[in-house]
Amino acid sequence: MTRDSSWIQRRRKDQYYRLAKDKGYRSRAAFKLSQIIASYRFIQRGDRVIEVGAAPGGWTQVVAKTVGKEGYVLGVDIKPIEPLDQPQVAFLELDITSDSTIEALTEQFPNKVDAVISDVSPNVSGAWEVDHSRQIYLAQKSLELARTLLKMRGNFLVKIFQGRETDQFLKEIRENFRTVRIIRPRATRASSSEVYVLGLGFVNRPRSQPEPTDPTSL
Repeated sequence: MTRDSSWIQRRRKDQYYRLAKDKGYRSRAAFKLSQIIASYRFIQRGDRVIEVGAAPGGWTQVVAKTVGKEGYVLGVDIKPIEPLDQPQVAFLELDITSDSTIEALTEQFPNKVDAVISDVSPNVSGAWEVDHSRQIYLAQKSLELARTLLKMRGNFLVKIFQGRETDQFLKEIRENFRTVRIIRPRATRASSSEVYVLGLGFVNRPRSQPEPTDPTSL
């Protein structure tokens, strides 16, 4: 059996992959978000939510169901996303690392949003320290967007890969949210080093850290 066919066989045996197919979710990651929302209720009916790294739209499906027709979710990704036939959902093809993205979203949401969520990931190179640094950079850019667009007492969820930069990133989160939780959803694959950081109760304290540096530019 080739490496590719072995990966396909493991994926087919994954219960959440099968459940995603059965329930019509675009990705198994939908179950990670569902489990976090069920435990922490940080997104409510009627909320306005920005989702970073939205492709292919599995998380978007979960958020749309949670906020209902009274709410709104905007999914942002550098890649195009097939539209969802739901009036409370929109997608924009934007680069989260670009300053123009934050400017565009600020214009679209002058009254701020209730939650910012981010499942964005770098293109994985296989070099762990490089991948970790790139993931933290994207998480920091997501936090920058959250600090700009969240209402006071709003909530922020972001994925990170655990590593040497984790503690510093958690310090930045704790400076801006009343409560911080580190979560590993049941749907996370056993081999994965990813965790989710949930910031509850945005307080918008002044920045004490320098702007994030793109590790690909070093």
